[in-house]
Amino acid sequence: MAEPIVELKGVVKTYGGVDGRRVLDGLDMKVEAGERFSIVGPSGSGKSTLLNILGTLDQPTEGEMLFEQKSLKGASEKELAALRSRSIGFIFQLHHLLPQCSVLENVLVPTLALKGKQDQAALEKRAKDLLDRVGLAAHVSKKPNQLSGGERQRVAVVRALINQPRLLLADEPTGALDEDNAGKLVDLLIELNGAEGVAVIMVSHDLSLAERMGSVRELRNGKIHLK
Repeated sequence: MAEPIVELKGVVKTYGGVDGRRVLDGLDMKVEAGERFSIVGPSGSGKSTLLNILGTLDQPTEGEMLFEQKSLKGASEKELAALRSRSIGFIFQLHHLLPQCSVLENVLVPTLALKGKQDQAALEKRAKDLLDRVGLAAHVSKKPNQLSGGERQRVAVVRALINQPRLLLADEPTGALDEDNAGKLVDLLIELNGAEGVAVIMVSHDLSLAERMGSVRELRNGKIHLK
């Protein structure tokens, strides 16, 4: 059996000091290569907190996270930033595209953080191929304000994939979209999960969309439960 990409062991996250609110409470979790599932739960249950820990944007109060069997306990911010750039893609509810940059330039922004000499032509080809795959080949030179909400979110998906991450984290990515575009975005995540071999975790408040991911896990009382 393949080793998990990510493993959480006894993760606790508390806000407000030792006697503060315990959002995650001894949570154990594994994410396998190429896996996809959604996480649901009540508002304030800690779904975004969990995603931030999986993405190394936040650290557990207690417990341990392993990425590709390597513990991240004690890792420096520089080491975590390098890991994020190389291996983790993020999609948020708001696309966070740079308004002054073209679609192609926005997609290539994450490549700027990678060290070493890169083949710019190869990167641009991958960006254009991905944009073509999501139906945006004709929009590479446009600015974000020339796109619809659904198109901007598809650009954000491509940007998250440009560095060929092993893990893609989507935090309420359909929250700002209408029902039709929300469904199309989830279908796109499923398609790219298969085509790119990237593990995909989507947080959603919409159970019908969450179920389209094929597997649903519920965050309840600080722990993950299969739904």
